[in-house]
Amino acid sequence: MQEIKRNKVWQAKYCPGNSETDGVIKDISKETGLSELCSRLIFNRGFKTAEGAKKFLNNEEAILHDPFLLKDIVPAIERIKKAIEDRETIAIYGDYDVDGVTSVSMLYLYLSSLGGGEIGYYIPSRDGEGYGLSCSAIDKLAARGVSLIITVDTGITAYEEADYARSLGIEMVITDHHECRPELPECCAVINPHRNDCSYPFAELAGVGVVFKLICAYEMMRCRESGEPEINGVRRICNEYADLAAIGTIADVMPIIDENRLIVTIGLKMIESTKRLGLAALIEAANTPAASSGQAPKKRKITSSFIGYGIAPRINAAGRISTATKAVELLLADTVESAREYAKELCDINRQRQIEENRIADQAYRQIEHSFDPENDRVIVIEDDNWQHGIIGIVASRITERYGLPSLLISFDGATRGYPGPDDLGKGSGRSVKGMNLVNALTHCSDQLFKYGGHELAAGFSIERDKIPAFTKKINEYAKEALSDEKLVVCLEADYEVSLKDITMPFAQEIYRLEPFGVANPVPQFILRDVTVQRITSIGNGKHTKLVVTDGDVSLTAIYFGMGEAKFDVLEGERVDLLFTVDINEFMNVKSVQLLVQDCKLSQKMVDVRDAEMNRFESIRAGETFRPDENVIPDREDFAAVYNILRRQAGGDRTILTVRRLLALINQSKCGRNIGYVKLKFIIVILYELKICGVEKLYDDMYEFNMYFNSSKTSIEKSSILRKLRSQCKND
Repeated sequence: MQEIKRNKVWQAKYCPGNSETDGVIKDISKETGLSELCSRLIFNRGFKTAEGAKKFLNNEEAILHDPFLLKDIVPAIERIKKAIEDRETIAIYGDYDVDGVTSVSMLYLYLSSLGGGEIGYYIPSRDGEGYGLSCSAIDKLAARGVSLIITVDTGITAYEEADYARSLGIEMVITDHHECRPELPECCAVINPHRNDCSYPFAELAGVGVVFKLICAYEMMRCRESGEPEINGVRRICNEYADLAAIGTIADVMPIIDENRLIVTIGLKMIESTKRLGLAALIEAANTPAASSGQAPKKRKITSSFIGYGIAPRINAAGRISTATKAVELLLADTVESAREYAKELCDINRQRQIEENRIADQAYRQIEHSFDPENDRVIVIEDDNWQHGIIGIVASRITERYGLPSLLISFDGATRGYPGPDDLGKGSGRSVKGMNLVNALTHCSDQLFKYGGHELAAGFSIERDKIPAFTKKINEYAKEALSDEKLVVCLEADYEVSLKDITMPFAQEIYRLEPFGVANPVPQFILRDVTVQRITSIGNGKHTKLVVTDGDVSLTAIYFGMGEAKFDVLEGERVDLLFTVDINEFMNVKSVQLLVQDCKLSQKMVDVRDAEMNRFESIRAGETFRPDENVIPDREDFAAVYNILRRQAGGDRTILTVRRLLALINQSKCGRNIGYVKLKFIIVILYELKICGVEKLYDDMYEFNMYFNSSKTSIEKSSILRKLRSQCKND
């Protein structure tokens, strides 16, 4: 199969030389006290005046909008108030992701604080029940005497379930933030800022953000009744619940603009000195380097990145491979002992999730390599009987990031093969790319689906096995219209180009003033051109790569997460361009600036050298003569050196290497052989010709080598390629 490889284009938002732009940046720098480098970042985020920049830095441009602008907010709080006063049994029904867990926890804590009614919560099992409301779950709640269900982060498409609940005498208030269809479920109230008839000025709230606005409205109503200023009620909600709102908003990858920015800013400050025992225990448990070394975990700055990569995955893991109620119990923990126990359990579950995620990803990549047709299809659709439902969404994200294409993974775990229809129902999770709204694409294919819902770039669905071929064809037809070749180019945006001398500790610290980062206020990215790679080190059991880069005067460490050294097609001494973010690393109480690499390319000078070598190999392979001093013809010792390295690398029987990586291994082995690029390429094709080992070209200069450990000996003199090569060598 042809390798799926999308071109990556780097684009800098700011380029120096425009006198008007540079003048504005100087004004921002003068008025804010920021460096011009940091002022460029403010300018890139849309603040074109010094006054606007100040408001951004001081969070003055963000306000909390009036929650009563949300459609159905009044009937919602009136129905909840009645349930509290009449001491009804209330069930909070939530989703099993971080947004759902924080929504459930927030509403449970708030309603419980009101001191009326019997408050409970219900989160469905991802494997057993699946996403959203179900009639079977409603039956369980009815048996408990529930008379009011309040959904959080779910329910916007629960038409049949709302009707069924009403038939049992159960009323429902739906709060959600997923995309709406024209029709809405029939119930007491449906609060969703995406409603067509909703005048709320900011639609990008997370599910927990909608709940936050609901309890703000409820508290404002209580203030009105008591004669207290409404702003006091809003302050109380912020001071008590902004931390949970921040976690859910960050985890659900919502834009960190408008009131989301204010909520997250307040929430992150709360988390730094959190009084929630469970959250404190989870932060402590997530600080694994200190824990594993026996040191007391140091207090760290709480950023959106730490929440997104350190806290959210651990909360999410519970709902993915266990039960999300464990995560709720953590956030509701009222003793230090129980908090630490729940935190440890979530960390253990997260490690299991990582193992399962990697297993599924490896299987998915192999499926794609063998079955996907990149020439004709735009959407990757793959399935398996044994993939865990809770993991496939994460793997879909990895696949879309890797190939630059929408991906849909379907698991039939628990389904009954051979019984067409609802008994053989798969659960799918999809991720999309900019340019193709995934919910719209699924709507186009709705006649093939049992159920679906979600956001523009992420969605879930259910499908019967025998409908997958027709569904795959139909969604790819839709994608061909939505995604042109131009749209499939992966565009990576940077703020601007820098030199190594620009990347100082004061600059790295200054960047923190732009926090919190997220969608619409991304972590600043930079481009560094033509630096030399001094050293390459494999870290994290080969999963990541550590570099030292220099311009001759300044040297800095760079970490390339997710790029194993074996696939990193750059050698020590070569010159590269880097796309990166800036980080402050602290080790043994010493702080240093480091680069976090997002992408890496050979510098143009190195590309020219590499292209020349590739072209020279192709020309000689086609029959062109060459001089003896070009050192093209391999001898037996050259073959032996390469073969021994391949055997060591294979470990078992298989290894994947680029030609450049193999060259680096040859140099590191100090075998004493003078093997260059052209000679090594001929060794590879001759190994394949003589069946000394299996050789499969994956793409460009990356090969898979399969070692035949029991193969019979053969002589390189049998190679027709080698004989032809010798005949092409001419003395001029």
